[in-house]
Amino acid sequence: MKQLIIPSGKHVYCISDLHLGFPDEDTSRDRERVLAAWLADIQDEVSDLFLLGDLFDFWFEYKKVVPKGFIRFLGALAQLSDRGVRLHIFVGNHDLWMRDYFIQELRANIYFEPSDFEFQFSATSFKVCMGHGDGMGPGDMGYKLLKKVFVNPVAQFLFGWLHPDLGVRMAHAWSGTRKTSTIKAGEVPFDPDSDYILSAVRERFVIDQKENRGIKGYVFGHRHHPVALELGNGVSYYNLGDWFTPAFKNAYIVKIGEQGFDFVNFQA
Repeated sequence: MKQLIIPSGKHVYCISDLHLGFPDEDTSRDRERVLAAWLADIQDEVSDLFLLGDLFDFWFEYKKVVPKGFIRFLGALAQLSDRGVRLHIFVGNHDLWMRDYFIQELRANIYFEPSDFEFQFSATSFKVCMGHGDGMGPGDMGYKLLKKVFVNPVAQFLFGWLHPDLGVRMAHAWSGTRKTSTIKAGEVPFDPDSDYILSAVRERFVIDQKENRGIKGYVFGHRHHPVALELGNGVSYYNLGDWFTPAFKNAYIVKIGEQGFDFVNFQA
């Protein structure tokens, strides 16, 4: 469990599923401007920013090349990092192929699996489990098999030998076939009985309670459903929704401070 001391008056912020580059450059750039403005607004009160995966609709780091675009968002992150804000980035299923670029440029911490954190405030502390959420829980065997291919070092090596223009074009073509289903995913009503991330969280919750681990919140993304659900004993499951649903309807933030957890819409 990673322990982080939060300075007085500061907060932890968590967002997920920005999908920059989706569904087209103009729409994405408008969303990027909004994100950059929001990051500037919180810069005086954030100590740690958690980005829980799928920052980009596609991201692959070649040895000397990264995808074009996203300059406003990356610049806003760089400004936060230069001010001493700690950046924590979880890879998602759309940006599995992060390497060391954000570590070198932004001093970011990169996570490839769900991780536990303890946020120590002046008078209290909160333990939280966070992750993107892809591949968790029962079912979804097609994606789980595909992910094994995506994270295979040999497959990544071979893809890296493709010219970036060809590799990125192929990746966007694959992503393009999923655009309709991706948009609709956040419109389907949330079903707590069938949601596979929640199923995995509930199993983990039982274990954590038996072992008295003190986890107070489970925060994930991936499903595009904004959810705040009480699990019992003052512990909650949060899903952060997404930032591409029209009018930012599904764009939710978990803000953690001395008083606990706030789950709020971006525009609230």
